[in-house]
Amino acid sequence: MNDTAGIETLIELMARLPGLGPRSARRAVLALLKKRGQLMAPLAQAMAEVALTAKDCVICGNIGTAEICPICADPARATGEICVVEDVADLWAMERGQAFKGRYHVLGGTLSALDAIGPDELGIPRLLARVTDEAVREVILALNATVDGQTTAHYLAETLAPTGVQITSLAQGVPIGGELNYLDDGTISAALRARKRF
Repeated sequence: MNDTAGIETLIELMARLPGLGPRSARRAVLALLKKRGQLMAPLAQAMAEVALTAKDCVICGNIGTAEICPICADPARATGEICVVEDVADLWAMERGQAFKGRYHVLGGTLSALDAIGPDELGIPRLLARVTDEAVREVILALNATVDGQTTAHYLAETLAPTGVQITSLAQGVPIGGELNYLDDGTISAALRARKRF
């Protein structure tokens, strides 16, 4: 009898990943099995290595293989600007754009009374300490335009106000190449509020 318990376990584990349901996970596992030598074995080895070596940066919360991530370790990034993001995926997205040359602070979520997530769970006291210790001039709030994201942004703005640091947020509105008839009402409203002289 052919025992497929290990394969089924792999499919179940893959299905827990964001963006993968049971059917997508099954397809991914089948693709891996077809290319065991070229894909599955190196992937398993890389995953085992990362599981042992991955660490959260003690300064900003980014993920890397050292106590201090390359961004925080780079003296050229000490520009006096800290960009506050919700999670590491947001930091990586900002880095892909290659427009920001300062440092980051990863909150690890947003304030949520329902989920009992308060300022201490998000490392907000650590952010306040960084603003003072690193002579920060500007804090950029790059949080998602959700209710929890905006609640967190308002809390941070109020909390940081006594420090005298400049507090800014990312512009929101019509994306480059976007067409108005495809945008939701909230995006159009945000774009109108953030309008500038032409």
